[in-house]
Amino acid sequence: MQGRIHSVFSGGTVDGPGIRFVVFTQGCPLRCKYCHNPDSWLYNDGEVRTVADLTNEIIKYKNYFGTTGGLTVSGGEPLLQIDFVIELFKSVKRYGINTALDTSGYLFNENNAELLSKYEELDKYCDLYLLDVKHIRDDEHKALTGVSNVNTLAYAKWLSNRGAKIWIRHVLVPGYTDNDEYLTELSAFIGTLKGVEKVEVLPYHTMGVVKYQNLGYDYPLKDVTAPTKERVLNAKNILKLGK
Repeated sequence: MQGRIHSVFSGGTVDGPGIRFVVFTQGCPLRCKYCHNPDSWLYNDGEVRTVADLTNEIIKYKNYFGTTGGLTVSGGEPLLQIDFVIELFKSVKRYGINTALDTSGYLFNENNAELLSKYEELDKYCDLYLLDVKHIRDDEHKALTGVSNVNTLAYAKWLSNRGAKIWIRHVLVPGYTDNDEYLTELSAFIGTLKGVEKVEVLPYHTMGVVKYQNLGYDYPLKDVTAPTKERVLNAKNILKLGK
């Protein structure tokens, strides 16, 4: 089976536990204002690679992973290519490699029986979900990403009910997501979930600005600066209550 890949990285330390081989898939339906990989948006821009090819590359690093690392599939939005992700996870599982999925959950639809069966199949081979909750309020989520958060929150609940291991990831963007009221609401939602092992606060940064310039895109948050250490600590203190 083939998939469209943006890039791979063999020494990831921020995409799940331990040292990770990270596969970044190509294509994303979200347009997050702070996205630092706008070159991953368009599906047809990716490199075509097979499950077998990637597996052969990944297993070379098995000893390097140790007992805590493994494979993380990120994006883009990897669930845009759910069939490919299932087969890749199946493949590396034959070698005892830990698997993690970094997703916005936007494409989840529990009312679509055919699609839901694929999510159930994926869950058999995924050890950890890194679920990106961009904003807890739907209207603000739409303003920030261009899409609703309804499916994301539904996916979180579905994973919780299945007993999945979850890390919640939340990008802290001054003026957008760092409002204490929003953070408290997110904390309350996280508190309703089972299986949340960690809540990660990811400070907004501007490292993707050059990519926007190279692609000829206007960077939407050009006047936004990184959050202060105090605001990051504040967010962590509020969100840790959600566990």
